[in-house]
Amino acid sequence: MMIEPSIDVLVRNTNGNRYVLCTVISKRAKEIESVRRLELADQDKKAISIACEEIATGKVKPSAF
Repeated sequence: MMIEPSIDVLVRNTNGNRYVLCTVISKRAKEIESVRRLELADQDKKAISIACEEIATGKVKPSAF
């Protein structure tokens, strides 16, 4: 179960659009898995958790709303 970052913070970064949030998280998680597959095996975090953290901090933003 994911507690941090909260869904409120994530939705705020996509102007309240949950569909955009879901799409951005999904696409970024796929990118992370394809590029850093071996690194993820050594880490405890999953690609989707890393993608959520990147969106919450503003490192990854949706290209258009």
